[in-house]
Amino acid sequence: MSRCAMIPHRGYWSTPFTRWQGAFAHLHSLRFAAHVAREELARRKLAADLFDFGVLGMTRPERGSFYGLPWLMGLVGAGKVAGPTVAQACATSVRALATAAREIAAGDAQVALVVACDRTSNGPHLYYPNPAGMGGTGEAEDFILENMASDPLGGHSMVQTAENVARKFGIGTAAQHDLVLRREEQYRTALANERSFQKGYMTLPFRVPDARFHKVQASVEGDEGVRFSTAEGLAALKPVIEGGTVTFGGQTHPADGNAAVIVTSAERARELSADPAIGIEILGFGQSRAELAYMPEASIAATQRALAAVCVRIGDLHEIYTHNPFIVNDLAFAKATGVDPAQMNSRGCSLVYGHPNGPTGLRSSIELIEELVERGGGLGLFTGCAAGDSAMAVVLRVDRPRR
Repeated sequence: MSRCAMIPHRGYWSTPFTRWQGAFAHLHSLRFAAHVAREELARRKLAADLFDFGVLGMTRPERGSFYGLPWLMGLVGAGKVAGPTVAQACATSVRALATAAREIAAGDAQVALVVACDRTSNGPHLYYPNPAGMGGTGEAEDFILENMASDPLGGHSMVQTAENVARKFGIGTAAQHDLVLRREEQYRTALANERSFQKGYMTLPFRVPDARFHKVQASVEGDEGVRFSTAEGLAALKPVIEGGTVTFGGQTHPADGNAAVIVTSAERARELSADPAIGIEILGFGQSRAELAYMPEASIAATQRALAAVCVRIGDLHEIYTHNPFIVNDLAFAKATGVDPAQMNSRGCSLVYGHPNGPTGLRSSIELIEELVERGGGLGLFTGCAAGDSAMAVVLRVDRPRR
């Protein structure tokens, strides 16, 4: 990169994540993301015409989503801004962030808006015409349920990939459940003092609009669908696959929501920051793909490549956040890197608050930034696996002068 790609302090936001078929189930995810962006920009007293580039991350088709980023920016009020719509399954957020960072670094844009959104609720039921079929009959697909249940390359489910990695790394059910309880304990710290940590990037209570975005329909206090476990309750669960180790307690749940980050140059970041003294730099990225049906371990190699690209060692990191659809992800990562798994994901993770796909990594990256700001600065990593046994990682640095 020829110049720094920076994120303005508090130049980012996320909605709460709400459970499948929950409080956001009636909302068109792209229009909802634009609605939230308008409100959050207004809160920051930022005009939509400051953007000259945008990236939309979205993995689920919805009516009109063919128009992608241009439609979103038009709804936000930046009708002259163009840019791509990207989809890389659960790595979509990091891919979108990388796309914007490289555009800024190359000098091809000055201020970019990265938005990621998805709705697992009311997923599309698609019909593919097939004139050669019997009587011209085509094929139907439940986009959400079928893709979660079966990888078209290998025919295996996602939970089977977790079992494969658990077996490879010698990870049993008890170890998984112990770390689940730790992750829930960490998430509780984000709820302390009336959710003060989350309120650094999330407007709470969150006003839920109606489907036409004309009025407020309801309000949610925070993430919806979080269920706290007990050791006894987890111990009573049976593995999802007979003879396996992964229970429903050791995996995330589908959710809805959106998140956004502004990416710009160092000079513009200072102008747009809530605190101009805080510098948030995007250092670099890494991508990888694991062996077929070993998805949860892909984040290990993605991390190694991201760190190597910016000459940072794993021991140099002050905070690590992960997307962990299975708690197996974190345990395998810890075994491979030597990191203490209990110290990762200090304020929560997708295992606990849910996984809408596209925006999950962006919210986790935002939480990583907020955690680094709170501790006084440092180096941070976000990494996460994605469908197709792939993964992406991003390394960030936060500088906060002592006062």
